[in-house]
Amino acid sequence: MRFINIRNNITSGLELTWFSLIDELKTIFSDSGAMLILFFAVFSYPLVYSIAYKNNVVRDIPVSIVDLDKTSVSRQLTRMLGATKEISVNHEVGSLQEAKQLFWDGDSKGIILIPEGFEKNLSKGFQTSVGVYCDASYFLIYKETLSGTIQAAGTLSAGVEIKRLLASGSSEEQAKQQRDPMPAKFYSLYNPAGSYGSSIMPGMILIILQQTLLIGIGMIGGAGKERRNSQEIKPGVRVRQGMFSVVFGKGLAYFLIYIPNIAFTLVYLSKWFGFPDKGSFTDVCILLVPYLFSVIFLGLMISMLFRRREHSIMALVFFSPIVLFLSGLSWPKTAIPHLLSLIAQIFPSTTMVPAYLRVRTMGVPISAVKPELLFLLCQMIVYFLIASAVYKISVIRQAKKGMERKGDLESVESGNG
Repeated sequence: MRFINIRNNITSGLELTWFSLIDELKTIFSDSGAMLILFFAVFSYPLVYSIAYKNNVVRDIPVSIVDLDKTSVSRQLTRMLGATKEISVNHEVGSLQEAKQLFWDGDSKGIILIPEGFEKNLSKGFQTSVGVYCDASYFLIYKETLSGTIQAAGTLSAGVEIKRLLASGSSEEQAKQQRDPMPAKFYSLYNPAGSYGSSIMPGMILIILQQTLLIGIGMIGGAGKERRNSQEIKPGVRVRQGMFSVVFGKGLAYFLIYIPNIAFTLVYLSKWFGFPDKGSFTDVCILLVPYLFSVIFLGLMISMLFRRREHSIMALVFFSPIVLFLSGLSWPKTAIPHLLSLIAQIFPSTTMVPAYLRVRTMGVPISAVKPELLFLLCQMIVYFLIASAVYKISVIRQAKKGMERKGDLESVESGNG
């Protein structure tokens, strides 16, 4: 008898899960606003951002050269500056004031000043300098302009030093060794091009997936509150007895919807724009499953807080830049205050983004991110239990209100009788 009861309970739970899954899918596909967020936004936002960062790095920045020395060495430096991949010499002017005017007019993004006596000081072995004025409000332009100038000036300086050593009687090999006795070799790991897009977009896509899921689920929850049913699935008695099945069925509906979204954003889009992909696809999927379910159950949990669908949009869009900041993509996590770091753990993306980047970009095995994976699994379970409890409380309250309204109605009818 006990075995039969267990089997009946399992059968009843599976039926309720299936019913909740189908009911939630119907609700989603009948809500044009939720469809816009869960499909169009997920496809369009990563695509637009990826196109914006398609060039990956800033190249051929237009600059003005102010050559006050007008010697063969200064002209050589000008040619070397124009030969770098970072800088494009668009204007050669005779005064700093003229170069400033070109900058204010938007015809150049920086100014490089070669001072008077540049060649003379170099020939005498005196230290000289090259002035670099660039737009520091746009850090990519500032960084690349400065990098190109340092590269050209360093190469010229090395050539002058080697010529001086050759003149003193050293061989070419000795001169090179004396000029640079301990040469440094730099290897860019995981992002050879040093591109901003390849650095930020993989993590950004995960945050977009999270925020669109939370907003979409919040809109469905708010719409249910507007209809005063709080997404209650009939019959109410079965819902009370099988709330785990109801919440899991709802979560499974959003998980199935996001499978094509994942395929587009993390597979097709990544290959299209050449984002780093060194990790095992199986390891990536192992991380994605608890991540998606954690986000979904978090969304189901907080969706009960919104009385109107617009409230979810306003609240969750407000938190989106905060989530991005706390994820460590735009600011090092080590520089974030400890209290904010703890609060940020509420969002699954805070744990998922660094783990995903290590697996996908660095190619580490899943065992290397075991703490993050266990945390996501625990987060998924905790949010599932809380969402189930919140839904059950909501349904019980509605049942009580329904009984009260029914009692009031019967009282009115008996009074009229």
